[in-house]
Amino acid sequence: MKKVICFCCFTLFFFMTSAVLAEAVPGLGARLQQVGPSHPRLFFTEPETVSVKAKIEGDPLLSGAYRHLEASAGGVMDLEPVKREKVGKRLLGVSRTCLQRVSYLAFAHRMTGEQRYLERAEEEMLAAASFSDWNPSHFLDVAEMTAALAIGYDWLYNGLNPEARDTIRGAIVEKGLKTSIPGGGWVRTTNNWNQVCHGGLVLGALAVLEDEPELARDIIERAVENVPRAMNEYKPDGVYPEGPTYWKYGTTFNVVMLSALETVLGSDFGLTSAEGFMKTPEFYLHSAGPTGLFFNFSDCGARGGVAQAMHWFAQRRQDPSLLWTEKKQLESFAAQEVRSSGGGDRMQVFLFLWAQPLGELEPPQTLHWKGDGRTPVALLRSAWADDATFVGIKGGSPSSNHAHMDTGSFVLDMKGVRWALDLGAQGYHGLESKGIDLWNKRQNSERWTVFRLSTFSHNTLVVDGQQQRVDGKGEIVRFSDQETAPFAVIDMGGVYKGQLASAVRGVRLIGESVLLQDEIGSLDRSSTVRWAMATNADVTVADDKTATLRQDGKTISCSLLSPANAKFTVIDIEKPPREYDEKNPNTRMLTFEASLPASTAETLSVLFKPDGAASADPMLESLHKW
Repeated sequence: MKKVICFCCFTLFFFMTSAVLAEAVPGLGARLQQVGPSHPRLFFTEPETVSVKAKIEGDPLLSGAYRHLEASAGGVMDLEPVKREKVGKRLLGVSRTCLQRVSYLAFAHRMTGEQRYLERAEEEMLAAASFSDWNPSHFLDVAEMTAALAIGYDWLYNGLNPEARDTIRGAIVEKGLKTSIPGGGWVRTTNNWNQVCHGGLVLGALAVLEDEPELARDIIERAVENVPRAMNEYKPDGVYPEGPTYWKYGTTFNVVMLSALETVLGSDFGLTSAEGFMKTPEFYLHSAGPTGLFFNFSDCGARGGVAQAMHWFAQRRQDPSLLWTEKKQLESFAAQEVRSSGGGDRMQVFLFLWAQPLGELEPPQTLHWKGDGRTPVALLRSAWADDATFVGIKGGSPSSNHAHMDTGSFVLDMKGVRWALDLGAQGYHGLESKGIDLWNKRQNSERWTVFRLSTFSHNTLVVDGQQQRVDGKGEIVRFSDQETAPFAVIDMGGVYKGQLASAVRGVRLIGESVLLQDEIGSLDRSSTVRWAMATNADVTVADDKTATLRQDGKTISCSLLSPANAKFTVIDIEKPPREYDEKNPNTRMLTFEASLPASTAETLSVLFKPDGAASADPMLESLHKW
């Protein structure tokens, strides 16, 4: 009798569990069943090809950008198909090349009908399908290769050789989707790996849906349940913790996934309602200074190029002002000489799907922006003009993904020049090949011996020659976007725990000038605090208290307002101390040191003024009075 009861209980539990799992993503099953066998279905159907083509032809900027894409697609004809050649532990470069080539060729075929593009895309996909695997040990590689073949398979489905079509589909299933079944850290992580891996796999699942309905359902359901873990990082205000160029990577794949779900299944299953997600284009917009250079904190580059996802957000929010910087990027790109090199931005096809015709744009209404979250940032500017003053400052923690020891660091633009800069990231493979334990975030990790990742290379404070604390975090504690003298104040005490009793940094925009002020307190021992700013400018120190910076025919001055006994000096950082450090050509640091006796407080103040600024030096007052 007991066995019967146990069996009945088990049966009841099984059906109850199955019912719960079936409803994990409400409505998914019904929507999947409604999808017919026709292709193309991802992003735009065959009838919609006409309207996409008309949109491109009707807009000069999109037409200019498309000329680049078609020329590049033509250039692929002269190149050998991709080969399975890893660089260190990664096949990622090959996957990205395949995605760029296949998407360009497939899109060019759909716009022109030319058979040569289809045949070359088929050749490229068959080459990738012949690989022994797509390197699942580094799963980004699998995700991007799956996306490449999914787009080519779907967009070119009706013209592919039937045998080739079967081979490509088999590769998507066996080397893409099925290799994801064991999972991995990417499934539940909160960083860009989550967005890219789930995004690429969803494209594959939707492309082969009619042939692999159960597998496709599992892949899509897993993505809808787990991508919110990464989207949760945008809250509350839309800051992407890994910085603006990683925003472009993770957010673009996130949006690609949302767009694919909407176009094929008619729903994003509520994902866009994630707190902060629809605010995130403001973060990306404000992160670019008037020079066009980003506030490139973490492992980010200073230049971003066209950000296709911004066009998706602008369309969704019906806010063209979000494209203020994007229009300039697109104008610059469209005006470049057309080259048939076969290369390009692998996500460029999405520009033509999401962009609306760009006429005259009104500048954004907001000059100053602050975002809280894992990596708080504040971004202030005097105007949206190309020669405006811009300053960005960040909080956050070195423990965040891709983070540096850069809490409190800032960048500065004036008169169309980037004066205070972030050196950016150093290539991962070069460091890994030298045995550097690059992804260990412990306090004493080798990661922090890399100059560009350390406290010593950033525009922040160094106390007694020590690194910032990995377990600390800087928070924005005060912010004002008032028209006169907007400011931000960051409490950096957490990253200087055990080094200083207190550390608070404020930045204030005064007309076109910028005041940077630190208020620090020592512990029960004396300390030496180094203030520093990296720059490409030529620096002349005239009287210990005044530095003149010259670059690109422009001039600004830096005045050391306090402490009274400090003196400006210049340090050459072109050649960092270790052999594995990348060089920093034509780069130096403007620095000074402040000596703090035990249990005392000090204020460090520097004023940056563009040449010809009429404003007098401000009266200094405590940050809590700002």
